Amino acid sequence: MKQKITILGSTGSIGVSTLDVISRHSDRYQVVALTAHSRVQELAKQCAQFKPAFAVVGSAEAASALKALLLSYNLNVRVLFGEAALCEVARECDVVMAAIVGAAGLAPTMAAAQAGKKILLANKEALVMSGQLFMDAVRENGATLLPVDSEHNAIFQCLPRPMSEVRCQGHSEQNGISKIVLTASGGPFLTRSLDSLKDVTPSQAIAHPNWVMGKKISVDSATMMNKGLEVIEAHWLFAIPVDQIEVVIHPQSVVHSMVSYVDGSLLAQLGNPDMRTPIAYGLAWPDRISSGVAQLDITKIAQLNFEQPDFTRFPCLTLCFDALRAGDTAPTILNAANEVAVQAFLDKKIGYLKIPELISGVMHKIANRRVTDLQGVMEQDVLAREAANNLILNLQ
Repeated sequence: MKQKITILGSTGSIGVSTLDVISRHSDRYQVVALTAHSRVQELAKQCAQFKPAFAVVGSAEAASALKALLLSYNLNVRVLFGEAALCEVARECDVVMAAIVGAAGLAPTMAAAQAGKKILLANKEALVMSGQLFMDAVRENGATLLPVDSEHNAIFQCLPRPMSEVRCQGHSEQNGISKIVLTASGGPFLTRSLDSLKDVTPSQAIAHPNWVMGKKISVDSATMMNKGLEVIEAHWLFAIPVDQIEVVIHPQSVVHSMVSYVDGSLLAQLGNPDMRTPIAYGLAWPDRISSGVAQLDITKIAQLNFEQPDFTRFPCLTLCFDALRAGDTAPTILNAANEVAVQAFLDKKIGYLKIPELISGVMHKIANRRVTDLQGVMEQDVLAREAANNLILNLQ
């Protein structure tokens, strides 16, 4: 029987890669829902190819535009819009690819967890904003959580079986784990002089040397905020204390991450930098299927370099470790401030070096507090965004 799949964020880079893998295995997978915020042209073409039962967009206007486009394809697709619709289609399937970027992906991903679905997690915010709440929902509802980020997927593949068979949870001290090592490319500015970073433009920041990603994630990679958010994710995914999580710079992006064991062993997962590999692993787990990615030829790799990150060059990485140690809603505040700051940078309202400065300012301005539900998380998110926008006005 085919697995029915909902793709949250199907027109983004992860969504497109997921559909590419699915197209290679039409005997195993059936797409039941595709979602996009406003890219209706791309979504309509995907609907024409994969013929889902549902298509979800962000607004009534986008829904009307999509319906008009689908008429030309003579498709019987139910078009919905809004957050409630995203949550609905997250329940109407067997597998959810959670690939909506930002806080907008939190509610539908949580809905999938509460419905006990198999979740392929590419949305960082579900764990960054609501780590304990989300992991509790996974555990209490019998959901299966599989990481799709290349780094977390690599760690997952290197874990001992007792941990990999318990919905991506376990106890590191019981399985001989010393630490986990997240690799980072260092982005486009790894060797650029610190003095020149004030002149960085959006086009330069989104030009990642190894990966093809969306603009927001590309900027996060340049600042290493992306890696910091992955530190927070790893803490929740693998029940690893913050002091047992290490970040190393690895410019080639061939070693995707590693697990260090108490016996001195260091297990690593290697592969070409292509998101179809972790996507295929998540789709087929515990089996493996072809992904369309070329085999890694280690004889053609001249060298593999590793170095410690420069926290002066990447202050966002420090902010993430600080937020994780603070706990409660500090990561929520950090994430919201970063989303606003990155968008302001892309809109050329603030300079590149103002991104960490703005985030730090918001984290000092909004009081950290403990919350017990998703509403409390979103209230902190709103407060942080308001504070960030106010600070941007003061900077202009």
